Amino acid sequence: MIYTVTFNPSLDYYVQVNNVKSGIVNRTTAERLAVGGKGLNVSLALKELGDETLALGFVAGFTGKAINDKVTELGLNHDFIEVGGQSRINVKIKSNTETDINGTGAEISANDVNKLVRKLKELLKEDDWLIVCGSVPSTLDEFTYANLFKKLKAIKGINLVVDACGKLLTETLKFKPFLIKPNIYEMCEIFGLTTIPDIEGIFACARKLQQWGARNVIVSMGSSGAVMVTETDQSMYVRAARGQLVNSVGAGDSMIAGFIHEYLKSGNYFSALNFATAAGSACAFTKNLATKEQIEYIESLML
Repeated sequence: MIYTVTFNPSLDYYVQVNNVKSGIVNRTTAERLAVGGKGLNVSLALKELGDETLALGFVAGFTGKAINDKVTELGLNHDFIEVGGQSRINVKIKSNTETDINGTGAEISANDVNKLVRKLKELLKEDDWLIVCGSVPSTLDEFTYANLFKKLKAIKGINLVVDACGKLLTETLKFKPFLIKPNIYEMCEIFGLTTIPDIEGIFACARKLQQWGARNVIVSMGSSGAVMVTETDQSMYVRAARGQLVNSVGAGDSMIAGFIHEYLKSGNYFSALNFATAAGSACAFTKNLATKEQIEYIESLML
């Protein structure tokens, strides 16, 4: 079974504004609401690919109810924990450039996290997948994911996947996650790099993350594709398909979903990375998460 955890889900309010200007009133030409949060996006993308998941996490207030209702409407299996405060609303402004204004999130306490731990201890079995992605609200710290894994370490043989920034990611490496997926900017931040290295430099950084504990590392690079180093000592690079960027939100989450889907099917790292890169590109080329048909079409262009 595949479980995703989203500590900080959101309602994403997308607005199209022609030539947005600061300091004046801007009017939208189009707008829409969608559920957001990296783990939720992974679950939705896996569902589209035909894989069963259970989405876990925290919701709060009227926005949390809206998230819960929308996820139910989408037919996604979920079991959220209700907490205090309000789930966040993220504003995604589409104009000459993309601008995101992300909210803070709900008020999650240590007791709330313990409720999640108890739920996971009841659910998780050997060979299951636990995918933990995204940010945490301001009531939690950068050790949150590591502390979660510490409380679950007695459960043997689960495949951990982490997609997060900074110490929220690096503190988990001691628990030897099966896969981590920093993007190129997050990788540079981890290593204090002020410029993006060449491919060999990216491979070197990815291998360093392996030395710190990660079993497999994908570094996503947007339109430049992705690199991966594996626990079988493979180093690989896949170029992204060319196309018009429509919406970058969810592209990295689609990569994780695409990788896990193909890896479970084939057990082959390169084909999984190739399909993951196609999934990320397909998502970037559409305003929503990509359909299976769109992903397969993009993959056919990359062969």
